[in-house]
Amino acid sequence: MTVLVNLIVALGMVCAVPLGLRLIDPVRLRRAARLWPLAAVPGALCPWLPRGPAATVLAALYAAAALALAGWAGARLRRTLARTPPGGGRLPDPAEAAVLTALVSPSVAATALVAERAGYRLFGFDLDVLALTVPHFHFAGFTAALVAGLVCRSPGTRRGARWAAYAACSVPAGTLLVLLGYFVDDWAELLGAVVLTTGMWAVALVTWRDLRPAARDRSTATLLAVSAAVLVVTMLLALWWATGEATGIVHPTLTWMAATHGLGNALGFALCSLLAWRRLTAATPMHPTSPSVAPAAAPAPRT
Repeated sequence: MTVLVNLIVALGMVCAVPLGLRLIDPVRLRRAARLWPLAAVPGALCPWLPRGPAATVLAALYAAAALALAGWAGARLRRTLARTPPGGGRLPDPAEAAVLTALVSPSVAATALVAERAGYRLFGFDLDVLALTVPHFHFAGFTAALVAGLVCRSPGTRRGARWAAYAACSVPAGTLLVLLGYFVDDWAELLGAVVLTTGMWAVALVTWRDLRPAARDRSTATLLAVSAAVLVVTMLLALWWATGEATGIVHPTLTWMAATHGLGNALGFALCSLLAWRRLTAATPMHPTSPSVAPAAAPAPRT
């Protein structure tokens, strides 16, 4: 399991995050996306080393970049609130909340990575739990929240606007509830898994029903179709595992989950989604006031 988890972590650090940063804001985050491998490569290498000072230093380099990204999320939130008109409420809209969740998630993963590589049981958690937190917050945290935000803000999802808004709210909420479940009990974690699963299924529904038919070319449509179909299966597995942990019914082992749920989400959902959205969004920044980050709603001939 360790080898597979390490490979999934590397994919999240080296590929998913810089691809996602270009989708969030290709102007303000262009330099961060270009320089991200300088921190991501040491971060991806450190799990292959024995626990100790060398691995901890490499993990800390990645953590510094992730914390800087979280700081940029705070600045973005302040800009968002500053744009809020009087009487318009002080909270960001669901899509923006999802994007902010994505920007903060790598810092959670990086903190767990530093502790695990140092052999320190952060908050009393087993080192194996800390190790699995790293891929979880790169994919369920960063990628899933970002894609939910993109789906919510897309003009191509007007027919499924309610489902898209639900996804943008429930994916960050479910991620947070799963994290809180670590500190409470398996039942709290199950609640988080239910919320996160329904949110990701909402993403899959809107992607399949609204975005896929409107794709301008067959490659983009295929990427969207794969990402939606994979989500149905991988999140069902996540729900099965969380239910088993809470109730004691037979459920997959962590090794089996890494080989199915983890690998499927990393390749089938995250990578396919990010590549599809890269093709869809061109260079439109995902600002809170940006009117369009996706293709037109009307289908176009495929080539």
